[in-house]
Amino acid sequence: MYQMNTGIIRPGFPSAGAWVTYGLGSKNQNLPGFVVLAGGVLKGGPNNWGAAFLPASYQGTLLRTQGTPILDLAPPKGVSRSDERKMLDLAAQLNDGHRREHPAEADLQARIESYELAFRMQMEAPEATNLSNEDEPTRDLYGISRGGGTATFGAKCLLARRLVERGVRFVQVYSNDEWDAHGDIAANHGDRCKETDVPIAGLLTDLKRRGLFDSTLVIWGGEFGRMPVSEGSKGRDHNPAGFCVWMAGGGIKGGVSYGQTDEIGLKAVVDPVSVHDLHATMLNQLGIDHTKLTYAHNGRNYRLTDVSGEAIRNIIA
Repeated sequence: MYQMNTGIIRPGFPSAGAWVTYGLGSKNQNLPGFVVLAGGVLKGGPNNWGAAFLPASYQGTLLRTQGTPILDLAPPKGVSRSDERKMLDLAAQLNDGHRREHPAEADLQARIESYELAFRMQMEAPEATNLSNEDEPTRDLYGISRGGGTATFGAKCLLARRLVERGVRFVQVYSNDEWDAHGDIAANHGDRCKETDVPIAGLLTDLKRRGLFDSTLVIWGGEFGRMPVSEGSKGRDHNPAGFCVWMAGGGIKGGVSYGQTDEIGLKAVVDPVSVHDLHATMLNQLGIDHTKLTYAHNGRNYRLTDVSGEAIRNIIA
């Protein structure tokens, strides 16, 4: 999880979304630049979308996927917007004085910025996260009318489109359940495919018809694949040595594949792609040279791709 999300297998490094928002900034000052749509307990937790040693304001903002997406966004009854503005101005004044005494406390600056962002989000976030504004054919496109896990994941994909449409730089959508098939791969993967196939097809279709496909890079994958040999009777163990990730939109060639496993699907043997290569390609399609997106920390310049990685030119249109 950490390697796919941060480029490094150990915890404590900035996530890809944090790097992208650090490099590109935000297009919409009234919404977070990096939003995470998870649900349930995710292994590794917030480290998967954290900012680590980057300024904390670049970490992902986790939105709830059931009920109200953002809790406590609206002020309490009886508190006017002008009163709230005065309270925030006073808090900012006090925090700014404390910040001058402790200039190395990056979290304090992030907290100040989060208050201001929350204030601005009151104007736009409720509308952006309100899926009832979508017509029924669009909701059907994402599988929301099907109920169950398909509806839950479909709502995430639809919300992702609405956020991208409103200028959110990076949206990370996690599947509702684990693709962990040690016991029964047919049952596990069959259920997960039922939950995700219709929504992701709906997302790609919707991006195309709204003119967003060419400017939006979609990456679909997990942290590993499964072995070509059985575990027990019906299960499959983890396989990090050869598995697929697909990319669409954002200047990626359609209908091509790159790389090949051996004859039994165990290990990538032709044109293998590293995680750093994947991240370098992602950044390239966002207009960023991965070798130049760096941040000084502990005496060295860090980057998402560490010290290696090349953009996969064969899949770029």
